[in-house]
Amino acid sequence: TMQHWHVYQKWNERLFSEMTAAYRNGRMDKDPAEGWYNGELWFFDNYVIPLAKKLKECGVFGVSSDEYLQYALENRREWQSKGEEIVTTMVEKYKVEESTDDDTAAAADDKSSSQHEKKAM
Repeated sequence: TMQHWHVYQKWNERLFSEMTAAYRNGRMDKDPAEGWYNGELWFFDNYVIPLAKKLKECGVFGVSSDEYLQYALENRREWQSKGEEIVTTMVEKYKVEESTDDDTAAAADDKSSSQHEKKAM
């Protein structure tokens, strides 16, 4: 969030992937895709940008503090303009992976069933 856009995007997608898998496996009640776009905006506005401003004010990281604030502001602008499309792309990507996982599981179940049938004969 306070890094280059491509680094932010990489970790954003990985978190989305983990949370989507948790939802599919029953470890989360809510589909993360439902609020991902607005949730990221909220996170920037209420956590990341205020933190970056405080880091700049106290100067704890020297000149890097200003850089962190600029990255946070720019990433928020990028997310606001591209985020909805990015979420749509991630949803489609992980739907494909889910169906591929389901196909793989079904094939394994079929193989297991046929092996049991052979043993029973």
